[in-house]
Amino acid sequence: MPDGVGIKNYLYTNLFANFPADLNLYHNFDRDTLNEINKSVPLSSEVTLAPYRESIREKLLRELIHLSRLKNNAKKTQNPTILKFWKRGHKGFKLKLFYKIVEVLSNHYSSYDRIASLEKKYSKAIRKNPFYDKMTRQLLADKPDCVFCTHQRALNAPAFFAAAYDLGIKTVTVIYSWDNIPKARLALRANQYLVWSQHMKEELQYFYPEISEESIVITGTPQFEFYTDASNIEARETFYEKHNLNPSKQIICFSGDDVKTSPYDPHYLNDLATQLTASKLDSNFQIAFRRCPVDTSDRYDWVLKKFPELIKSMPPKWNFNARKWSAVYPTRADVTELVSLAYYADVVLNVGSTMAFDFGMFKKPCVYINYDHKQDANWSVDTIYKYQHFRSMPNQNSVFWLNSPEQVPQVFGQLLVTSETAIEAWFHIVVNHATEASENIKKILLQ
Repeated sequence: MPDGVGIKNYLYTNLFANFPADLNLYHNFDRDTLNEINKSVPLSSEVTLAPYRESIREKLLRELIHLSRLKNNAKKTQNPTILKFWKRGHKGFKLKLFYKIVEVLSNHYSSYDRIASLEKKYSKAIRKNPFYDKMTRQLLADKPDCVFCTHQRALNAPAFFAAAYDLGIKTVTVIYSWDNIPKARLALRANQYLVWSQHMKEELQYFYPEISEESIVITGTPQFEFYTDASNIEARETFYEKHNLNPSKQIICFSGDDVKTSPYDPHYLNDLATQLTASKLDSNFQIAFRRCPVDTSDRYDWVLKKFPELIKSMPPKWNFNARKWSAVYPTRADVTELVSLAYYADVVLNVGSTMAFDFGMFKKPCVYINYDHKQDANWSVDTIYKYQHFRSMPNQNSVFWLNSPEQVPQVFGQLLVTSETAIEAWFHIVVNHATEASENIKKILLQ
């Protein structure tokens, strides 16, 4: 388990409940986190992973594969926005020089055959890392029947999986999110890849033709199962009272993104509140503000102070006490709060967030913000909605679109009359087996 998000998606769900096999957790969590995990899943053993120190050769090959694949994917799909996932603006002379070398070398690896040759070199390089030898010894001692990884792009996972593969141990991984595959961050190689839907299976075959169809299994993802469990929904009176919400008003959930994904979110929140107030729609609506869990900045403070009666902040309940950022994780209380918010809110508003699917579990509509707060050479909503994963949207009616601040009265006035969208059709394309994922994955692992 390379990061804390896996705790929510795989350990808080029913996947390992009453699991008829011993469970060994390979991790880098602290003791407090492990104690929390043991409340959900009884572990047979806990193995702290050795530090993984990437060699220069490994890093060069990894980044070269990433950029070469991004270029190949952009060309293959005729979608230049894919190249936005190549990190730029590195600080320090050494880093700038390193990534400049990667960019120059990538021009030589334009064909897929050459990218495949890089993958082979990387596969050999990770086996020369001392971490590979340590994990080989660890796996020989533990003798697991199967190794399962909850994130396909973790830095130390390729060497760990290589050690398991070389020992003849079955390996299984999941694709972490709906937008991961075109981003060319499939770091590890496994015997089986568990995907959300037929659409994701076809994507994996399209971008990684060397992966056989038989090794890709559609299971769904457990993270949406929380919404089908009534015990995760707080009593109405409790929910409204706890968050100082007015039971006679409809709730707009403004869900924030991280600073890099949507740098102008505070201004969008301000636009929403300003327009609701000016049009007197604040007598019908109130705003529940849920920030992105990893955004701990103070960038929203000025808006919250400006509209204390209209905007009610609901900070995510995540544990940030861990030593490492990768070990930060959502608490069980946060699961209940998010499910309850999706249940009681009437609509969710954001910039292209997956929260559309979370709220879609209760057939709640989503409004996507579709205008730029100001001209910015490095960021635009036009780029966001051209990302490859948005091509899965069956039509523009899957969500409502807010094309300017002035449209707030029109769009939200319409929601007072009808909230029907085609979000269910889009959800079905991106996410299959929303209620059976845990059982599906359990069957795969037990085989």
